[in-house]
Amino acid sequence: MNKRITKLLVAGTLAASMMLTACGKNNEDEDGLKKVTVILDWTANTNHTGLYVAKEKGYYKDLGLDVEIVEPAEGSSLQLLAAGKGDFAVSYQEDFTYALTAENKLPLKAVAAIIQHNTSGYTSPASKGIKTVKDFEGKVYGGYGGPSEDAILKMVMEAGGADFSKLTSVVVGTEDFFMATKNNIDFELTFEGWTNIEAKLKGEEVNFIPLRELNESLDYYTPIIATSNKVIENDEEMIYKFMEATTKGYEFAIENPKEAAEVLVTEVPGIDKELAVESQKYLAGQYKADASKWGEMKDSVWNNYTKVMLENKLIQEDLAASEAYTNEYLPK
Repeated sequence: MNKRITKLLVAGTLAASMMLTACGKNNEDEDGLKKVTVILDWTANTNHTGLYVAKEKGYYKDLGLDVEIVEPAEGSSLQLLAAGKGDFAVSYQEDFTYALTAENKLPLKAVAAIIQHNTSGYTSPASKGIKTVKDFEGKVYGGYGGPSEDAILKMVMEAGGADFSKLTSVVVGTEDFFMATKNNIDFELTFEGWTNIEAKLKGEEVNFIPLRELNESLDYYTPIIATSNKVIENDEEMIYKFMEATTKGYEFAIENPKEAAEVLVTEVPGIDKELAVESQKYLAGQYKADASKWGEMKDSVWNNYTKVMLENKLIQEDLAASEAYTNEYLPK
């Protein structure tokens, strides 16, 4: 997949059913369970395993929730969340920061970090000869269309003495990384725990430039789980329950990566099992990493990213960490 995750050919789409469920409605299924919709940031992959584990093993059901996990149709997961098309959404701190500082701010709050450190970076086939940001000049970048994407590229290129105007940036949609880079794309932003592992399994040599090594402020939370202010106002009890079960799902994935990967493969047809297992083994050490518990976030990570964005005039106003996220709903 472009940006962070290699594209997966997942059979069908759940988008239609997503559009039928709006947050704020206390819908219940025939078993009396509260219906909850989670909108993913992209096609399902190992970043999302904890959600699928919590669903498959009944953690949500045990707490009275009927959780549906869907992929985004048109628009970003944050836009859909703000529009009331779901109760939770998976996204990224960089896009979230834009959403909360834009002229038309989205009324959202981040409630958990899925991974503690930024494991994304610029990936390219070794044959392209891209080893530093200076090598981006004259190349074609395949993007996912996020609002912060080109802004961050411009920032890191200028810091590395490169001319951003010499880079061509295009949106590649869901085209497979390996196919795209054999055609007209030279590099993409991907997750190390997916594309790099897939490259190794395919015997493809790639170069990888981690974002957090280009600027320590780029070691932000990606991905995150967010909810809307409306859901917070109307149903905090549901949020506590959802986060309790979701935490349990990710803790299971940390302790049992192979079994967790098998759950994901069973729940989402089309994902390569070997890739899922190897990716899950990598992420088992990344989900919580050096944090005291899964999901928790720190002011410093949010503030450092906001500061560098402000300094580079990539956003127009400050964003207090307390306005962006809360650890309140994580299990104590």
